[in-house]
Amino acid sequence: MCASSQPLASQAGAQVLREGGTAADAAVAMAAVLAVTEPCSTGIGGDALGLFLDGATGKVEALVGVGRAPQHLTRERLQAAGVSTLEPTSPFAVTVPGAPAAWCDAVERFGSGASAAARARVLETAIRLAEGGAPISPVSAHHWRRAEAVLRSSPGGHALLVDGERAPRVGEVFRNPDLARTLRLVAQHGVDGFYRGPVAAAICERLAAVPMLPTDLEAHTSEVVRPLWADYRGKRVYEVPSPAHGLAVLIALRVLEGVDLHAAAGEPHNNAAYLDVLIRAMRIGFAVAAMHVADHTARPDACTVCGGVTCAEVCYLLSDAYIDDCRKRMLAGQTLDDPGGGHTAPETIGGRDTVQFCAVDVHGNACSFINSTCLGFGSGIVPNGCGFSLQNRGLGFSLDPSSPNCIGPGKRPYHTLIPALATHADTGQLYAAFGVMGGMMQPQGHLQVVLNMLEWDMDPQETLDAPRFCIESGAFHAVHMATANVALEEGISDATADALAAAGHVIHRRQVRGHHRAIFGRGQVIRRDPDSGVLWGGSDPRADGCAIPVL
Repeated sequence: MCASSQPLASQAGAQVLREGGTAADAAVAMAAVLAVTEPCSTGIGGDALGLFLDGATGKVEALVGVGRAPQHLTRERLQAAGVSTLEPTSPFAVTVPGAPAAWCDAVERFGSGASAAARARVLETAIRLAEGGAPISPVSAHHWRRAEAVLRSSPGGHALLVDGERAPRVGEVFRNPDLARTLRLVAQHGVDGFYRGPVAAAICERLAAVPMLPTDLEAHTSEVVRPLWADYRGKRVYEVPSPAHGLAVLIALRVLEGVDLHAAAGEPHNNAAYLDVLIRAMRIGFAVAAMHVADHTARPDACTVCGGVTCAEVCYLLSDAYIDDCRKRMLAGQTLDDPGGGHTAPETIGGRDTVQFCAVDVHGNACSFINSTCLGFGSGIVPNGCGFSLQNRGLGFSLDPSSPNCIGPGKRPYHTLIPALATHADTGQLYAAFGVMGGMMQPQGHLQVVLNMLEWDMDPQETLDAPRFCIESGAFHAVHMATANVALEEGISDATADALAAAGHVIHRRQVRGHHRAIFGRGQVIRRDPDSGVLWGGSDPRADGCAIPVL
């Protein structure tokens, strides 16, 4: 089964599974098609992360495809250039794309192998759609249209517009032969097809002012690391480690495990008491992430297994003693101390960017995958003749020298991309592959999806259909997330909103509907029945996608 935010992508993944491919193969096929059909959310010029469950052994591994800042990009260089804030369209916000290597590594390590034939099979549909054209779906067309001005004014951005002027309309067929050529180079030559040769040269030419050099691209590699995990109600929930903020989800879940979430007996789902404690737990999770999530690979005590903070540090943060303290603070209406050295990203960070997708194959292998160019079309900068925009993931950096996420040469930024998996804690068998995309909404979405399934016994589609809350902030800092306003989706009553306001939450928006619901993210879920092995999929109604079974 495959689930994604675009029917053509889900179909491409399902076709790969029918032909004998693995869940990882299907995920890369979906990633590539999404780059064609939803470039306003994702692309080969962005980053990608995945969680992979081996159906035979139960082992879960994390693939971290996160690019680094150029080696010549320092805080001092930015100051000399008069840059006091990283703007979304600035070339200084561009980091090395991690997605191409992640795609190749996923197919090689978890899929059909390292051959050009294996890559060609998974990229075949995307190449055909880019070359011959793909019809554009309603949500994609809407967000593409929102980015018209950025693309018109960005170097090379006209290549991603119809006649160089406008976004494609709903149902209009959009062709991107330049992207087809780029994908074909990756299919033929693997990572060298992107990080060396004409594509790399075009990237360096566009970013000469930074500069990004060929050596920055050639040095890029993905990492396969041990994921973080925590048990909740008999399920083991896996998240990716630093520099991504999956830790925030696990902290919130562990804090909530010691709370009666049904204390308001007889109250419906998303009642005020329930949402109050979820929001408070999530604020605690964000506070911990703000203090501890960063690229720690330069630290001498960095963990070489999980690639982030030290194992001892993670164990402490998820320990009963630390969680008990967090829970006491939450129940007392407190948050954690301001860690200092924070960073506020542009308020444009929201839930409309990024794509999340899942696949489970006949052998029980499962993959949860996420791909993004950060904000919309990222920087909007398009390398000449390549057909994709470059991400602006550098917005996750701080220019504050005291911040753990202060920008530095070859450093990876604080990262919002977090795929998720859950297994049965006792058997290691798959419970669900899932995720909710969308900036700082991602940990909040994961928390709500997990609790919808485990506390409210919702099926995958009900889980995704249910209204959500969103702590609205583009901040990567505890003090901001501790006080940030809350938005409530249509379906959460005004009475509940009033009660939350009375409890101290600032309800900035309520009854959010239509395309504005993008702030609540878009998720996918594939769940496995432990007795029958039947897969049950759900796809978020806030997107255009679907779950497709392979019969």
